Amino acid sequence: MKNTLKRMFALSLGLVSLSYAADYGSMMKKDAVMMKDGKMMVMKNGETMAMTEDMRMSNGTQVMMDGNVMMADGQKMMMK
Repeated sequence: MKNTLKRMFALSLGLVSLSYAADYGSMMKKDAVMMKDGKMMVMKNGETMAMTEDMRMSNGTQVMMDGNVMMADGQKMMMK
C-alpha cells in the first residue's frame, strides 16, 4: 500500500512538472519588443534579436527603434 501511494505521488509530481514546462515553453514563443541596455530588441518565436526597423503591431501600436511607442489611440510613451 505504501509503495502504491509513493508511486502515485511521484507520478502526479511528474505530471505537474511537465505541465509547468509546457506553459513555460509556450510563453517563450510569444512575440514581444523590449528595451535592453538602451537598445530595442524583438523576440520572435523565442529568439531575441536587435530591432532593425520601426514596427507596427497587430493592434495598431507603432514601436520606433529609439524606444518611442505610439498607441493606436494616439497616446505616446517611451520604453525604459
